[in-house]
Amino acid sequence: MHGPFMAPEELFPNAGADVARIIENHVPGCICRETGRLILPVQGFLLITPHHRILIDSCVGNDKTVPTFPDWHKRSDTRFLSSLAAAGLTVSDIDYVLCTHLHTDHVGWNTRLEDGRWVPTFPKARYLMPAADESVQKVRNTDLYVESVLPVIAAGQAELVDAGHILDDCVSLIPTPGHTPGHVSVRVASRGKEAIVTGDALHTAAQCWHPEWHFRFDVDAEQAVKSRRRLLETASEADCVVLGSHFSLPSVGRIAAFQNAFHWTDLTET
Repeated sequence: MHGPFMAPEELFPNAGADVARIIENHVPGCICRETGRLILPVQGFLLITPHHRILIDSCVGNDKTVPTFPDWHKRSDTRFLSSLAAAGLTVSDIDYVLCTHLHTDHVGWNTRLEDGRWVPTFPKARYLMPAADESVQKVRNTDLYVESVLPVIAAGQAELVDAGHILDDCVSLIPTPGHTPGHVSVRVASRGKEAIVTGDALHTAAQCWHPEWHFRFDVDAEQAVKSRRRLLETASEADCVVLGSHFSLPSVGRIAAFQNAFHWTDLTET
């Protein structure tokens, strides 16, 4: 959803009372003038490499049980799948669904409700999920796990992976724990060019200037800070394109650098 989420003072509890002004200075227009809340997109990325069609994160999904966030609860719209169709693909064309971590707004379209049963949305895809996150969610056994993770495992389409996993000669997972125990970011490389999809290692571009800011929903805030600094150092040293999973739209920068190697499409829920 490309709209107001929560107040920046709540989202970044150690950033100080001036956090909204600081964010607005770095990313003009991302603080809602009416509510004072941070405008936080929920989006996935479709990556077409020379070998595979890969969906990186699958947003909130329809019919999911998320009473804590009314905008996410029992949604019913066609935007996500329509965006996929606009890119010229169907759900059967996706080879991999790559989950940076197992939170509601990143795994929702992993499954969809058919005849009262949760089934994998992408019938031919392998779903890559961080093993450490799956272990935690399995114990919790919340609606998130029952609706968006377990049906994929039961269908035999899940592959539990660790950071460092290499998908093909273009795509690998880099460890960025802290937001969740097994959180990974996605590194894409080809023809001397590189990009990183952040997942929730960062939640606003302002954290590029302030990586020390904690995020309210980080399970280990200090570890998340270390991961964020390391990720930014990696991106800087490699001169990577950085695609922020929750950065203000448009969240794709320097796309011309990848024009001949990849095709990227935002899949954004509103």
